[in-house]
Amino acid sequence: MKIFVTTFLFAFCLQASYAQTHVLPKFIRKMFFNKADSTKKSSFVILPAISSAPETGLELGGAGLYSFYTDSVKSDTRVSSIFGYATVTTKGQSKFSINTNYWTPRNSYHFTAGISYYDFPFSFYGIGNDTRSADVTQIDQQRLKFNLGAEKKLTDELYVGFVAGAQRFHIPQTSYKTIFYTDKRVENHGGGSNIYAGPSVTLDTRNNNTYTTKGIIITSSFEVIRGYGKTDYSGGFLNAEYSQFFALGKKFVFGIDIQEQSLTGSKSPFYLLPALGNDEMMRGYYNGRYRDRNMLAGQTELRYRLSPRWGLVGFVGTGEVFNKSFSWAELKPNYGGGVRYFFDIEKGLSVRADYGIGQKNPGESRQSGFYLALGQSF
Repeated sequence: MKIFVTTFLFAFCLQASYAQTHVLPKFIRKMFFNKADSTKKSSFVILPAISSAPETGLELGGAGLYSFYTDSVKSDTRVSSIFGYATVTTKGQSKFSINTNYWTPRNSYHFTAGISYYDFPFSFYGIGNDTRSADVTQIDQQRLKFNLGAEKKLTDELYVGFVAGAQRFHIPQTSYKTIFYTDKRVENHGGGSNIYAGPSVTLDTRNNNTYTTKGIIITSSFEVIRGYGKTDYSGGFLNAEYSQFFALGKKFVFGIDIQEQSLTGSKSPFYLLPALGNDEMMRGYYNGRYRDRNMLAGQTELRYRLSPRWGLVGFVGTGEVFNKSFSWAELKPNYGGGVRYFFDIEKGLSVRADYGIGQKNPGESRQSGFYLALGQSF
């Protein structure tokens, strides 16, 4: 299990009160402690990433976020951003990704794009909603992904467009005695390649896309997937998400988030199956601990703005993965809380630190996780 080194976070909190006395370097003060203004300036922030695990050794790297507006006048144009992340390990593994979220003036068009490459191991527990930690095996992988999305505003709240992309997964052979091979539900052990494209529809009434205090956003897309090379899979992937926010006074915001994902087609490549748990939904569960053809999860989050710079959150959620039939009895719980530091008050951009707690299975430790990330969870 990875152990995240959070010294940066603690030092960051301790030094905040000294930022205005020039104790910190100028570029640090500019990234994290600039005063709020309404000039619509761009901003840039970086965070270090440090972790350690037996299968990777020491992992070092960082994440950076560049945010900006595509116009310079006062308008309702949403914040655009470019986010990058890269790490390397002492055992020669690496991760790299860069994503952009681009809004044209007056939000007439919305574009997204990303590319990522992982040469990194992951923990595989099996297929289904009741996997055991005793079955875990480490799987090496090389994964290359590219994605693109574009939507046009038809009305003040409705966007229609498309998503497209390509991805390649390569899984080197591992021990045949592990659940990766003994579980007959695991398909395409060696990985595979595919391309996809399909329609997308978004309804967006939010008052802000970085720190929403009221409004609704509903996103939906269906990707038609076609394998190529040695992969004969053809099918599709449905992704739908609903979020709504309520302002409960000047400092409290209540948010609801529900997400559903489904893999269609007669086959089920394991690397395309929806997975439960990440830093945004079902926090506290290792991403991929539970995976199957369908995933349904929901959460609520209460956000309290202590000051323009600081905030607290508490969250409660539930979800499950399933093959064909959803079962209320199989829902898994999650709950936790976190801290927010708003480094760009005008744009509502923040660093968040969350601790999520999940289910305790018989004979296992309770599932949990700590997350340090940029931006809100939803």
